Amino acid sequence: MPTWQLQEAKARFSELVRRAAVDGPQEITVHGEPSAVLVSRAEFDRMTHPVSSFVDFMRTSPFVGVDLDLERDRSTDRQMVL
Repeated sequence: MPTWQLQEAKARFSELVRRAAVDGPQEITVHGEPSAVLVSRAEFDRMTHPVSSFVDFMRTSPFVGVDLDLERDRSTDRQMVL
């Protein structure tokens, strides 16, 4: 991930924004320490909004069509060995 010093990021803000859109996230440092990351709007939306609903996720699961035995033992007593 490309790194920008804060003063350079302020001076070349338009380029910083363009690079975030084209090249991906851009890290900004203050006094040599990572402080922030600039991402494009598309990347932000991808990270914050689910692509599909839970139902859609389950429908596209690799386990769709797998036959599972989901029967439950309905007896009220259990044999225990003590």
